[in-house]
This record gives sequence, C-alpha cells and structure tokens, in this order.
Amino acid sequence: MYMCLLRHGETDWNNAGKLQGREDIPLNAKGIGQIKEAAEYLKKFNWKIIITSPLLRAKMSAEIIAKEIDNIEIYEEKDFIEKDYGKASGMTLEERELHFPDGNFTGVEPFEKLQKRTVHALLKYTKEFNGNDILIVSHGAAINSILAYLTSNEIGTAKTPLKNACMSLLEKIDNKINILYFNKTAGELMDKING
Repeated sequence: MYMCLLRHGETDWNNAGKLQGREDIPLNAKGIGQIKEAAEYLKKFNWKIIITSPLLRAKMSAEIIAKEIDNIEIYEEKDFIEKDYGKASGMTLEERELHFPDGNFTGVEPFEKLQKRTVHALLKYTKEFNGNDILIVSHGAAINSILAYLTSNEIGTAKTPLKNACMSLLEKIDNKINILYFNKTAGELMDKING
C-alpha cells in the first residue's frame, strides 16, 4: 500500500515569503503548473482516493490532480489542515524577527497537537483504505510533522523545508510505514527515471 504526501503548489504568499497558516490563499499560476507536473508523474501509480486539507490551496491541488488522473474521488479531512501560526501568520521573515525576536509566536498551535492530529488522520485512513493507494494533499508543517513521527525526528519539522508540490512516498507493509523518498518534485523524480 502506497501513500503519497503531496504539498500544495505555490501561492502568492509562498512567493512573497509570508508565513502561511490557516489563511485561504489560492494557488498562483506557477502553483497550478507545479501541480499539473506532479499529476503527470502521479499517473504511474494506481491511486484509489485523494484526501485533502480543507484549505483552498490544497483543495485546488487535489482537484487538478483528480481531473488529470481520471476523476478520482476526493475526501476532505480537517486534520490535514496547516498549522495555525497565530499572530505570525501573514508575516515575512523580517516581520517575524521584528515582532517575535525570541521566535515564540503568540497563539501558535503547539507541535505536539499538530503531530497528534496529522498522524491520527494518516493512521485512520491507512486502516480504512487498507491495501489501496492513497494520495494526501496537505501543507508543509503538517506533512513535516508526519515525517518527523515516522523517522523519530531524523527528518521533518525544523530540518526539512518542503518545496511546493513536493511528494513524499510512503509504503505500508504489514503494520510498518516506510518512507521511500521525501521532498521530491515531479521534475526531480522524472530526471531520476530518465537519467
């Protein structure tokens, strides 16, 4: 059983370096292109279902992929929503350093809470769709919390800046989930195949 964790394509906020939490920002033209490229690569798998965060940038990404691949059914899962960055949301790095020099953002969702909900959702769907390949469309911090859990913090949160439209492929064998690759764009994966 394969599970692919796909980060949504680029938004204008990503491009401007703004911290993007629960705000509902759509994909920009570059982001749409990134997701179409990802869909092209993802066609080589046999996805049975797409599960997406309820935020617009993730839903747009899921809808593009579903259409490109063959109108796969899409489920929405609130537990795959992005981390809440509280008062720091919408700020650039310079603004965050100015307003929160200690790095502690007011009203931010604690990491433990984020990881608990994302991992719970992942395990729920691996059980519910056991044996079927699942594509999960989510966000940088949400995906990184899962990667950190699966590797005992070797990769993931605070260690792996995830690229827009990157894929992390997981494989479940018996009760163990292994990471086959992580943080790879379609372009990087196609170069590997063609090289």
